[in-house]
Amino acid sequence: MQRLASLLAVLVAFPASAEGFFDDFDHLDRGRWSRSDGWSNGDWMNCVWFRDAAQVRDGMLNLSITPGDPLRCGEIQSTAEYGYGTYEVRMRTGAGSGLNAAFFTYIGPVHVRPHGEIDIELLLRDTGRLSVNTYVDGEPANGTDVPIGQASDTGFQNYAFAWTPDGITWFVNGREVHRTAPGTPLPEPPQKIYASLWSSGTFTDWMGPFDPDAVPSELLIDWIAYTPLGEECAFTASILCGEN
Repeated sequence: MQRLASLLAVLVAFPASAEGFFDDFDHLDRGRWSRSDGWSNGDWMNCVWFRDAAQVRDGMLNLSITPGDPLRCGEIQSTAEYGYGTYEVRMRTGAGSGLNAAFFTYIGPVHVRPHGEIDIELLLRDTGRLSVNTYVDGEPANGTDVPIGQASDTGFQNYAFAWTPDGITWFVNGREVHRTAPGTPLPEPPQKIYASLWSSGTFTDWMGPFDPDAVPSELLIDWIAYTPLGEECAFTASILCGEN
């Protein structure tokens, strides 16, 4: 009986991750996504999430940042939590110092969990580089910046990371750009999936000084997909289908 109680406690703390999906945004699936609205993540943001800054138009998810007092920025987050597997997105950014276009997984104190995170972030002061990182129990690990070849604001590109119990590998257009070193701390499932476009006036060392002339700007997302660990290629553009 005690063992069963312990197992139930684990299942409550770490629910099973959701099934795989490929979302091409012919509409905003409100069963899969919610739009952040009416708050910011902290004083380090100089914009506030507005649901109207996350819209589906012409088969694309459009996350925008627009002028206002405060600035209005857009984010979606998954309603379900996801674990080990392959996370992929096809997107095109704008450009501008102080802006961050992000695709990532996150769980944290707001969910009554320790902070875990896996990041793909395009710091738009330099659209030719990608910032990757993880958080494990609130501590950053495995972070680096890597060149991506084609600038993120010049066309759509595919970004991905594969997350396993043994490590995380990041990809751009099917090419590996970074992987965690053996033995480094790793997040554990499950986490929610997020995509966002936001700005900061204080993270100048990281994101550059905020440039008001960079607003308005938009992040266009063609599709987002998740394939659970152990499942095969589920759609043509996936890194699991070979070289794309």
